[in-house]
Amino acid sequence: MAIDFMTGAASHLQRFSQAEARFKAVEAGSPARPSGQVLESFKHALDNVAATESQAGALSEAYEMGTETDVAKVMMARQKASLAFEATLQIRNKLLSAYKDIMSMPV
Repeated sequence: MAIDFMTGAASHLQRFSQAEARFKAVEAGSPARPSGQVLESFKHALDNVAATESQAGALSEAYEMGTETDVAKVMMARQKASLAFEATLQIRNKLLSAYKDIMSMPV
């Protein structure tokens, strides 16, 4: 279970770092609009975060109803969802910061 958690977290962080590299390329003078591949990457990452949170919610509900008895499995799913959400939040903050920096540049 811990290996799945670490693999999932590493996968999310790798996707986000690839997207960050693409945005840095845009800042460095590449085309001004992000390509469809960047947008698809973000959509896929956000879909994965939503699915992780949904799965954690379903496991929590199953535990509360008594159908799931493995509390470690439930807690691991909740932590995985929390980590995915926090990573998404940090990426959003970085993107907003980059946007503000770009908008405040003199023309």
